Amino acid sequence: MDVIEKAHLFEQRKWNKLTTNDRIVASREVKALILELNELYKQTQDATLMDLMKRLTVLKKKLEKRLKGRPDV
Repeated sequence: MDVIEKAHLFEQRKWNKLTTNDRIVASREVKALILELNELYKQTQDATLMDLMKRLTVLKKKLEKRLKGRPDV
C-alpha cells in the first residue's frame, strides 16, 4: 500500500469515541504520513498532494488540541 492510499484510509476513519492512547497513536501516524507525503511532494510538485497534506494537517491539529486540553485561565 502506498503513502497516498494510507493517507486516504486515515482520512476516512471514524473520529469519535477515541481513547487518549488512540489519539496519541493517530497523531504520530498522521505526522509520519504528512512527512512522507511532503517528500513525495518535493519531487513531483503535485497540487493534489498539497491538498491532501492540508486536510491531514487539519485532522492532526484537532487531535492535538484534544490531547493538550483546555488552557488554564
